[in-house]
Amino acid sequence: MIYFENEEIRIRDLEQRDAKIITDEEIAQGWNQSIDKYLMRLRDRDSGKAIALVAEYKGNVAGYINVYPDSKWGAFGELGLPEIVDFGVLEKYRNRGIGTKLMDAAEKIAAEYSDKVYLGVGLHSGYGSAQRMYIKRGYIPDGSGVWYGDKVLEPYAPCSNDDDLVLYLIKNNS
Repeated sequence: MIYFENEEIRIRDLEQRDAKIITDEEIAQGWNQSIDKYLMRLRDRDSGKAIALVAEYKGNVAGYINVYPDSKWGAFGELGLPEIVDFGVLEKYRNRGIGTKLMDAAEKIAAEYSDKVYLGVGLHSGYGSAQRMYIKRGYIPDGSGVWYGDKVLEPYAPCSNDDDLVLYLIKNNS
């Protein structure tokens, strides 16, 4: 299915072949990546748990995003709210509006399930552009504090500033 298309950008369903392309591109840009994450998204899509999208830029795979309409984890897990999960744009395709179009498509899908949508964002500097984008789009902290390893981090508890350290944000999506 095509969710958005103009002369440069197309947002469509993730396909099996995209998993290897994304993995290889992320490894090439220096990320420690495995294809397993994308294969899991495909399995979740096939089982009806998720909608997995990919962005193309001028015909090249450039980014991805996933919507879990009834997320089972995070600040609002098990409450029937959609969560946007695992959003990324390959570095060589950034600053071309691809991330905005991916988020537009994900939020439109989420709105079919609820008037609210949430996501978790990492706190280290690698997530800086995503943090700014989410705030500009109207997301606010949910009030549960910082999470680490899929649970609320207790005050003064030790943690690492890695990908497991996140802040959950929510937005009215109506």
